[in-house]
Amino acid sequence: MTDGHVHHDPEGTGSDVEATLHQLLDVIGNARPMPLSASVMINRDEVLDIVEQGLASLPAELRQARWLLREREEFLAKVQREGDDILDAARARAERMVQRTEVVRAAQHTARRLVEEAEAESRRLRHEAEDYCDHKLAQFEIVLDRTIKTVQAGRQRLHTPAGEDPQPQTRYVEAPREVEPAPAQSGEVYDYDE
Repeated sequence: MTDGHVHHDPEGTGSDVEATLHQLLDVIGNARPMPLSASVMINRDEVLDIVEQGLASLPAELRQARWLLREREEFLAKVQREGDDILDAARARAERMVQRTEVVRAAQHTARRLVEEAEAESRRLRHEAEDYCDHKLAQFEIVLDRTIKTVQAGRQRLHTPAGEDPQPQTRYVEAPREVEPAPAQSGEVYDYDE
């Protein structure tokens, strides 16, 4: 059973929405059945509070995703500047070398090697940054996907009479296109079988 309160993660790691949706599923799953009906009785105010808490935690997760994208862009810009600095240093070093035949040949070889190493290092750093950002965004995508599926399953359970399995083939269902209007007064209970 649930205690009616959602415990928020202060770091906003993405578990707030999932925890809120699990709490909503608990409230619906533990709702008392109405006598002589397949419907269940839930506290409208409690369910609305849980939904509002879930919605309030979404902006934190979206801010975290925007922060990750900004961090990626800043990191890529820094890596590009470092790569450019390495390339500039290699070119400057090559230009300063003595213009003798053997020395020039050695200098050209060294310059090419330095440029290739700098470009390889720049590519490596860029790939690492992109892999890191892609990994973080993939984790965020998984959290959002689970959240959508949990909301859809919760909504399906709201529209399914007690005791019936909404869809025995799959745990998650697509959300209905239209939502039935909520009762006009607080605490009022609808019997959807009528």
